[in-house]
Amino acid sequence: MNRVKNKVAIVTGGASGLGKSSAILLAREGAKIVVTDIDEEDGKKVVQQIKANGGEAIFIKQDVSKEDEWKNVIETTLKTFGKLHILANSAGIGLGGTVEEVTLEDWKNLIDVNLNGTFLGTQYGIKGMKETGEGGSIINFSSIEGLIGDPNLPAYNASKGGVTIFTKSAALHCARQGYGIRINSIHPAYISDTNGRKFSESSR
Repeated sequence: MNRVKNKVAIVTGGASGLGKSSAILLAREGAKIVVTDIDEEDGKKVVQQIKANGGEAIFIKQDVSKEDEWKNVIETTLKTFGKLHILANSAGIGLGGTVEEVTLEDWKNLIDVNLNGTFLGTQYGIKGMKETGEGGSIINFSSIEGLIGDPNLPAYNASKGGVTIFTKSAALHCARQGYGIRINSIHPAYISDTNGRKFSESSR
C-alpha cells in the first residue's frame, strides 16, 4: 500500500535518527522526499538509499534556525516537484545540564534550533502548502520531555514544551482558516542510536 503516493514531503534532520527513518518510510509509502540537514555527507547517503529502493529524493543542506535557508528549501521543493504536502520538522539537538550548569549561550543555541527552527518550518510549510492548494500535514517532533520535567534537561524541556504548545496554536489557526492543513506534534521517549546517544532528534 502506497499511502502517500505522489505526495511531496520535506524531512528536516533527515541525515540520521528519526529524521532518516521518517524519510525512508515516507519514500517507501510513495512520497517524493526532500531530505534536509547540516550533515551533507550523510544526508546524501539517505537520498542514495531512497533512490536505490526506487524512490525519488533530493538533498538540500539546511540549518533550520536560518530563515533564508527555509526560503530556499521551500522554493527548491516547489521548483523541483511542483508541490508540497508533508513537512516533518524532526531536526533538533539535545543538551544536558541542570539549571545551574547550562550557559546562556547553550540555552539560546538549543532554543534556536529546536523551537525557532520548528516555528520557521511550520510557517514556511504553511506557505508552501497554501501555494500547492491541496492541504497537507505538518508533523512537529516534540518529545516526552515536552510534557514532563527533568532536573537535568531544563533547556531541552523548555524547547520541547514550546514545540508542543506552539503546535496547538498553529493547528487551531489553520483549522479556523480552513486551509485543510493538519499540524500535530509527536512525543517520542528516549531513543538511543548506534553511537549510544540518548536523544530522539536528528541534527539540524
